Amino acid sequence: MGEPFGMLKVIVVQGKRLVVRDFKTSDPYVIVKLGDQRAKTKVINSCLNPVWNEEMTFPLSEPVGNLKLEVFDKDRFKADDKMGHAQLSLQPLVTAGRLRQIIGVATDGSTLRKVTPNSDNCLAVESSIDWVNGEVVQDVWLRLCEVESGDIELKLILTNNPVAPSRSQNVQK
Repeated sequence: MGEPFGMLKVIVVQGKRLVVRDFKTSDPYVIVKLGDQRAKTKVINSCLNPVWNEEMTFPLSEPVGNLKLEVFDKDRFKADDKMGHAQLSLQPLVTAGRLRQIIGVATDGSTLRKVTPNSDNCLAVESSIDWVNGEVVQDVWLRLCEVESGDIELKLILTNNPVAPSRSQNVQK
């Protein structure tokens, strides 16, 4: 990995219409991966529409890869069940941040770029990348792959201040 050039805050906001993996419900949690860095949300018991609102911070370095997430159902006596996965290319976010830095012109609330669903991402709907309170922000809904249903809402915040990572942890899966 190259020299860190910024920080990426990932806020795992909520899940909607997640699949049932236990008898009538699931106990979901999310693992977020960026390169070899990983972080995990808490388990929300008996819920198919969980609200996490958990923030994770990752240092960014070249080359910028995809943000990947996996959703699992926590099980007590056997291996956790898969509830889907998704990925999002970070290149549009990083490009918008660099463009903003080079041009230096953007008023608070300005839209820097729009990202449409395509093969590089699992976007459920179009997403905009905005300049908010001095940060590059993208709100996204990701459609989970290889499952019957499920969407995850994330908020991504790109800052240009490289610092040590927080809440990132190695999770064995």
